[in-house]
Amino acid sequence: MKQNYTFTYFFTSTYPKVCIMTAIKETSTIQENKAYALETCPVTFTMEKIGGYWKPIILYHLSQGDKRYSELKRAIPAITEKMLIQHLKQLEADEIVIREAKPVVPPFVTYRLTNAGKGLIPVISAMAGWALQMADGKFAEE
Repeated sequence: MKQNYTFTYFFTSTYPKVCIMTAIKETSTIQENKAYALETCPVTFTMEKIGGYWKPIILYHLSQGDKRYSELKRAIPAITEKMLIQHLKQLEADEIVIREAKPVVPPFVTYRLTNAGKGLIPVISAMAGWALQMADGKFAEE
């Protein structure tokens, strides 16, 4: 049985950053509620897969076609390399993105959307359309 852990970070005067690792009880009420919400609420399930700040931005750029890692990094200059790698791995684990590596020197790695990822294109497009309408002031109260 796989054990999950939660990490708590805090700062002290002696040590700049301390991390405490605590095992999560699989039978806890919070975990049961989270599992129930994932099963019964499609929005919760979707946000679990694509939630956060960077994942929708990565998906937006991949919706325009296959991209190499360096192309994604240039397209999203504010993201750190650590966050980009982390989110690409999560999207790959959730079967939304496919990582394809060709055995050449230097490594040639491309990322593309899976069929499930392509199913998110209307969602990402709707988010982009809403942002453009907000920027144009189309939702201003009268």
